[in-house]
Amino acid sequence: MKAFSHLKIEGFSDCHVQGIAIDEKREYMYFSFTTSLVKTDLSGNIVGSVKGIAGHLGCLSYNSADGRVYGSLEYKNDSIGKGILKTENSDISFDDRFYIAVFDAEKITRTDMDAEKDSIMTAVFLKDATDDYNAEGHRYGCSGIDGITFAPAPGEKDGNFIYVAYGIYGDTKRRDNDHQVLLRYCPEALKKYERPLNQLSLHNCGPERPLGKYFALTGNTTYGIQNLEYDRDNNCLFAAVYEGKKLWYPNYSMYALDISAPSVNKKLKGLSESGEVLSLKKLPFFSRIGKISGCNFPYGSTGMISLGGGSFLFSEDFRNENGHGTDVYSYKLYPEKGFVKEEILL
Repeated sequence: MKAFSHLKIEGFSDCHVQGIAIDEKREYMYFSFTTSLVKTDLSGNIVGSVKGIAGHLGCLSYNSADGRVYGSLEYKNDSIGKGILKTENSDISFDDRFYIAVFDAEKITRTDMDAEKDSIMTAVFLKDATDDYNAEGHRYGCSGIDGITFAPAPGEKDGNFIYVAYGIYGDTKRRDNDHQVLLRYCPEALKKYERPLNQLSLHNCGPERPLGKYFALTGNTTYGIQNLEYDRDNNCLFAAVYEGKKLWYPNYSMYALDISAPSVNKKLKGLSESGEVLSLKKLPFFSRIGKISGCNFPYGSTGMISLGGGSFLFSEDFRNENGHGTDVYSYKLYPEKGFVKEEILL
């Protein structure tokens, strides 16, 4: 083990950092810069990178069970998708589709590897998210997917399931977009659907439905859960968001979705249907207004990692004359004080 307090990488022409992940042995870190994946050592030296992604690569999570990096991946024709294609000087056209991207971490050994040609990335099609996005009016306000993490099923202490969180349009006039929406899958069961991704002809190979679809009432947020991270110590999913704008909600920037108990099927606020609902956890340093608890910690939306034992890593992204970059700082979580920037052991 060695002391860690800060890592910095910069000089990327792609968009800002979207998510970060670390391997089980604490040797490498992974960064999503929207259209590329970057692998570094813990001093910030670049070991390799994967480019050629014409979609939006979001939050990342490392799966210790198979040594691979998983990320949310969007292909859509809205302003964000068109902006990505313009940045990449790409004339690719595609239908709106969403995937879990899977990267073979050990194969990332040099810079500028190609996501398609170098057999680095496979993808699993997410029918539920795609159907909700393409439904009239974007069901639940679905703008796509972003947050991703591995955690047990609600109410269970053990298990390794992958959770994918929806993006949610920040529309203050709607009343049906106030829940965060999460899908749960078994990563082992997803392997049979994994296919290399041909971006000129996107595949639709994926499960017909998730193992679970969950709702958490937070109030509307701007583009939903940006980063999702399981914290075993608190048995919750930390959800970092861009604050919402509905004045009748507290509009926190971070929530904790409680998975210590099973979800409860109940009527969904603002909707004419019922669903499996996850409660929000009231941690000691959180505030609470009405039934909604959370905090306004300023980081996490561009990347967070729970290392266990109260140790965390948070991305603080920036842009300067060299392009986009991020500082990754270590934090300790104290029950009453919350997250405190502090050196930790990795």
